[in-house]
Amino acid sequence: MDGPLMPVVAEHDRAVLARLLGRDPVLHAYQLGDLDDFFWPYTSWFRRGEQVILLYHGVDPPTLVAFAAPAGRAELAALLTEAAPVLPARLYAHLSPGLTGALDGSFRVGSVGRHLRMALTDPARLAAVTPAGAQLGAADLPQLRELYARAYPGNWFDARMLDTGQYLGVRDGGELVAVAGVHVFSRAYRVAALGNVTTHPRWRGRGLGAAVVAALCVRLRESVEHVTLNVKADNTTAVRLYERVGFTRVADYDECVLTAR
Repeated sequence: MDGPLMPVVAEHDRAVLARLLGRDPVLHAYQLGDLDDFFWPYTSWFRRGEQVILLYHGVDPPTLVAFAAPAGRAELAALLTEAAPVLPARLYAHLSPGLTGALDGSFRVGSVGRHLRMALTDPARLAAVTPAGAQLGAADLPQLRELYARAYPGNWFDARMLDTGQYLGVRDGGELVAVAGVHVFSRAYRVAALGNVTTHPRWRGRGLGAAVVAALCVRLRESVEHVTLNVKADNTTAVRLYERVGFTRVADYDECVLTAR
């Protein structure tokens, strides 16, 4: 590990970032995906030795992502403390456990809660679920927004993600009743992260969530190696659904809102 005087640098070399993040592609799936041309223009990166933080400014407020295995968290905490003065005044953050203290001097930290990183580690389980879902595109955006407003209010959805071709939906009589999509997708870096998964309240309990998630996972595995997702730790219904189709818990992390002091 580099010594305590190792400087913080703004890192612009994707090859360097890919090497560092690629040591644990599941933990760093979102960051690896954001190296893709589709996301890269919306990113800023800071590095201290072997540790990296990402500032994704394609959303409002920007999102800070800082993950490390336990052995690297002291160095990552130092990086966060030193980078804090140049970060925006308001942020959403995804942080490995124990890292919020590194930002206390510069930000008020409002906790959103503990989350889980899960990964598709047992894809054989997908075969036990009958997949369902057709690809969604820009023409489906009005129905998709309507479904999210009804079934998943307050979710983070970037309509640009429909351009990835990795959103699937189930319809009944023309009405969109279930959907699964991605927050990150990169063929180049072989990673994907599921997101914006929901089922209309009237249709819950019928297995549509598992069916559309399974269909999307089968589709994603044709072009990526690692399929991951984030989920609230206390969302036991969602966690059970993901476990049913072959996901397992691989890491905990905290989501929080940061506001400059």
